Amino acid sequence: MARPHVYRTEAIVLRRFDLGEADRILTLATPRYGKLRALAKGVRRPTSRLAGHLEPFVRSALLLAIGRELDLVTQAQTLDAHRRAREDLWWTAHAYCVVEVFDQLTAERQENEPLYDLLAQALQHVEQEADPFVAVRAFEVGALSASGYQPELHRCLGCQETLQPVVNALSPPAGGTLCSRCGARDEASRPLTVNALKVLRLLQRGDYATARRLRLAPPLRREIESATAALIQHVAQRKLQAPGFLAHVRQTEALGASEALLPTSQPGAAHRQPPTAG
Repeated sequence: MARPHVYRTEAIVLRRFDLGEADRILTLATPRYGKLRALAKGVRRPTSRLAGHLEPFVRSALLLAIGRELDLVTQAQTLDAHRRAREDLWWTAHAYCVVEVFDQLTAERQENEPLYDLLAQALQHVEQEADPFVAVRAFEVGALSASGYQPELHRCLGCQETLQPVVNALSPPAGGTLCSRCGARDEASRPLTVNALKVLRLLQRGDYATARRLRLAPPLRREIESATAALIQHVAQRKLQAPGFLAHVRQTEALGASEALLPTSQPGAAHRQPPTAG
């Protein structure tokens, strides 16, 4: 897409790394220009007016100037600070899961406004939920569809028969589901229970209002999370890092919860009851 020397865009900060003494290179998600990298000069100085608007997960209105190698952020105004996701480790871990999926499923300068809108919506949902499990899974399933990799969840990709309400199989290399017979012949497949398939179909329909009200048992949560991760990692062709970080946070929160049950006079007793981990 042709751009003028200076252009405006809404953007969400996906990641960043320091450059020199005061600069940062940002990876941004934008609705019209896709994923892009930009330079924020002097942003690490205490006097910088840009700093607070260019934190991870923040959605901002930016003015950028075309650069020789990297475009330069010249102005920024926060639209959605996502303060909870930046200040509390529990929500930070879930927000990282969301932005990493966007990052891995998106090529640089590839416009995908529907996926950008899903990202902005998902970060809002993560902020609003005491337990963001469904918010993250909904984004993962939606992101696959918006990126052109919507998994088949209604028929067997082997024999083309409609799936029956029994334990079937999920095959990331095949691009979705297999019946129990075809799944037994696919070494890359994994069992997919009836309830897990129902939840995945619900998420694929985009019915977040219904999905967020579901009460999912821990084994079912683990199965759904493992299924979406496998699908995304097959498309991205690399192992995602954020789920490991989230697992570590869950373990830490669970330990804090057990310590909270001890008398408060004992050393190490936690003072905050963590959300229920998925």
